[in-house]
Amino acid sequence: MIERRKLERIEVDEVAYIFGDGASLRCRVINMSDQGAAIELPSRSYVNPTFKLMLDKDRSVRSCRLVWSSDNLIGVKFEF
Repeated sequence: MIERRKLERIEVDEVAYIFGDGASLRCRVINMSDQGAAIELPSRSYVNPTFKLMLDKDRSVRSCRLVWSSDNLIGVKFEF
């Protein structure tokens, strides 16, 4: 498979929260780079095309755009 990412992702295992539109969803970030991340959802769920992601560890918040989804995994690009 050809790698299309511009930056290498680092494997992580961090609790995070997806939020927006008055709702939040606990999730787990499984890998991340400065430009995006792969996120595991607790179940196959609908996620808005744009949302905020907060890492539980340091409470940092990033604006995200959904790029792909497969079962309970999603890939996002960080918006700056």
